[in-house]
Amino acid sequence: MSKRSVTEVVSTANNDGQAFSKISGSGARRETAAEDEMGEFEDAWEDEIEEDEDVVDAEAGPQEDGMDVDEVMPAIEESEQPSAAPNVFIPGTHTLGEDEILEPDESVYIMRHSTGVDWPCLSFDTLRDNLGEERQRFPHTVWIVTGTQADVPKNNELIVYKMSSLQKTQKNSNDSDSDDEDDDDDGLDEDPIIEYRSIPHLGGVNRVRAQPLPSSEPLPPPNQPYHVASWSETGKVHIWDKLLDTLSIKSRTSKPVFTIDAHGRAEGFAMDWASSGPSSIRLLTGDINSKIFLTTSTVSGFNVLSQPFTSHTSSIEDIQWSPAEPTVFGSCSADRTIQIWDVRSKGRKSVAGIDPAHESDVNVISWNKGTSYLLVSGGDEGAIKVWDLRNVQKKGSSSPTPTPIASFHWHKAPITSIEWHPSDPSTFAASSADNIVSLWDLAVEQDDDEMNDMSDTKDVPPQMLFNHHQKDVKEVHWHPQIPGAVISTGADGFDVFSTIAT
Repeated sequence: MSKRSVTEVVSTANNDGQAFSKISGSGARRETAAEDEMGEFEDAWEDEIEEDEDVVDAEAGPQEDGMDVDEVMPAIEESEQPSAAPNVFIPGTHTLGEDEILEPDESVYIMRHSTGVDWPCLSFDTLRDNLGEERQRFPHTVWIVTGTQADVPKNNELIVYKMSSLQKTQKNSNDSDSDDEDDDDDGLDEDPIIEYRSIPHLGGVNRVRAQPLPSSEPLPPPNQPYHVASWSETGKVHIWDKLLDTLSIKSRTSKPVFTIDAHGRAEGFAMDWASSGPSSIRLLTGDINSKIFLTTSTVSGFNVLSQPFTSHTSSIEDIQWSPAEPTVFGSCSADRTIQIWDVRSKGRKSVAGIDPAHESDVNVISWNKGTSYLLVSGGDEGAIKVWDLRNVQKKGSSSPTPTPIASFHWHKAPITSIEWHPSDPSTFAASSADNIVSLWDLAVEQDDDEMNDMSDTKDVPPQMLFNHHQKDVKEVHWHPQIPGAVISTGADGFDVFSTIAT
């Protein structure tokens, strides 16, 4: 991996890396221009017509009627001093007072949009579209599929959102980037457009995953499937099809094409599709009873292997297929371990593992698609660890437990989601119960001389590029077709943003 000096991103770690200033909760979030109001008209000839009254001498003392003449004040000269820099909020270093809230610094965002929801969504996934790869031109359009956590099971839904007309974030007129604006800025005043269609879903949706499609191929035609799987709190895993058609033709698909009943009544959170063609579909699902089931496709439909994979001793929290070996996958668990499996092995037992991988539950993992021996994990204690799988212990060996090649203890609460960048093998995003989405770049190296001059950021890891605040954030994903675009879900809805740090 190429290396970059932390001096190249030092402004990101200091200001851009934390995009929120502390302000008083009793004050306004941002200044707004006052509306034009009809006032009293001034007399255009007032200075040229004098009334028949006494002229007041400005140097005279108090008048006989007891009125004082206003003192003439000298003109106030405008100060050329620059305005004070905003007070950057650094988690773990600063704390918010009772009357303080965080306000985003729009200058560090290229794009930032938020949308509310009727019910919170724990999980979502991006849906591929036919608008092109590596697209840079604004406005953007994104498709996502998500599921709700409603008040009662029967009120839950699986929802497809289309968010379009996502413009750049408007900057102040004196921003340095204003001179570089292009034709894309003509539509900055356009409001984002949100379209959606919902499907009834019995039970809260614990996790949603869309079938991965090759980036080199367009969306499959309507006669070919594009599947989405949803993990229900009822213990069922439902497989759906043609959800994009549900939105485009305004119809409602009310039933899944297949339901996995192998988990019984045990709910789960772990789920991942293999990156394979439509003729060879493979889906892994793991439950709280430490069982992992494999579902494959046949000519007649789907088939669930009856024998589960069983090496974990507690709840399966996350599953990831290997991006390089089609029969290999990894999993993490509340038993504090990461296990590596091969579906060809007899007995449905793991072939290698990291025990222990974290001090507490291992909540999430992500397998690097560009460097297939790298795996990143997030724990309940808030730690993020990067592993070289070439050092992982094979079952039955006496080799010591491997150590991570990188470990970060920046977050102050459990890690809720983690994902490598789809095209940059050194960059990943993470979300945490501390209400922070963080962006990281392992290619950044610390410059000790530069960091010593920054007392406020001396404890900030140089690899940490950016912090985005979102209440009770649960999951984060990179958009695979819009470079640098990030989507996250939290208690209040969805955020779609891209930053100057990526």
